[in-house]
Amino acid sequence: MGQASSPVLILLAFGFFFATYNLVTMTMHNRSIGKWVYDDSDGEAFFDPVIEMPEEVKKPKNARMPFHVALTATDAPYSKWQCRIMYYWYKKNRDLSGSEMGGFTRILHSGKPDNLMDEMPTVVVDPLPAGLDRGYIVLNRPWAFVQWLEKTTIEEEYILMAEPDHILVNPLPNLARGGLPAAFPFFYIEPAKFENIVRKYYPEEKGPVTDIDPIGNSPVIIKKELLEKIAPKWMNVSLKMKNDKETDKAFGWVLEMYAYAVAAALNDVQHVLRKDFMLQPPWDLSTRKFFIIHYTYGCDYNLKGQLTYGKIGEWRFDKRSYLRGPPPKNLPLPPPGVPESVVTLVKMVNEATANIPNWDAE
Repeated sequence: MGQASSPVLILLAFGFFFATYNLVTMTMHNRSIGKWVYDDSDGEAFFDPVIEMPEEVKKPKNARMPFHVALTATDAPYSKWQCRIMYYWYKKNRDLSGSEMGGFTRILHSGKPDNLMDEMPTVVVDPLPAGLDRGYIVLNRPWAFVQWLEKTTIEEEYILMAEPDHILVNPLPNLARGGLPAAFPFFYIEPAKFENIVRKYYPEEKGPVTDIDPIGNSPVIIKKELLEKIAPKWMNVSLKMKNDKETDKAFGWVLEMYAYAVAAALNDVQHVLRKDFMLQPPWDLSTRKFFIIHYTYGCDYNLKGQLTYGKIGEWRFDKRSYLRGPPPKNLPLPPPGVPESVVTLVKMVNEATANIPNWDAE
């Protein structure tokens, strides 16, 4: 039998719904707010952490700190084609100068092997018991990480939690340092705005809700030993939140993201927030100085190159257009005037689909 994080103990009698947490003395973090730096040519913000890296944990010069790339996925066609593109660009960037990516694992939480087992390294884990996710499929993500960490030996000391709709646009270094993981700050994760709800899971004895970072679990680069501590609470908090009508209504589709942020804070883990970690077209206009393209938003434009967000454009790229199968090869490029980030996204999708064997197979 394992320690308290054992999946058997976690699921026993569904006791995680009502799990309580031991309160420990709060460790105060000095949050040093970094400066924003702008490029004179286009006014674009570039590399500088929102929370600056403390001098004592900055990376020694020339030291290499490899991390394992892990993404959770299902066996649905929609998930498969995104994973294949993600893995293609991981392989393209893995050995380039500046990259500290190590091994790769697709954590398949459908409970059974699929037809991509030979294409990319995959570990199969179980989904939650039937009905527990209540149609919210990403609720399986923390449970998948708990199982993977229990059953797998990972050589790297650090882990990147990635998602299928991530494309590595530049070689990714290890942005974490020591006990400080690195994460991307999401503008819509606002713990202070929902303090009355957050306090159900993060008691006042732990400290102010501002100690909860405005993040989700991905993208995050974190020490393996820290993730092993956070993952069980992340799962427990996710399920408790989903089982609470007020919380479920308030957080909606980002509930599991809030749960990770709260679980990390319950473990006194602070993240260094990196705006350069990821860009999100069509809102971010350039891929320069960023590491990951997250294509979660639809990109809709008219033929003049003007954004028509919220209205289907004369030209569009939206991953949700391909729920039942992969996008075709050689997608048409955007019209003139569309931002470089969107053009690069489509070109990278096209390169991957042109070079992945048997692309049209589901």
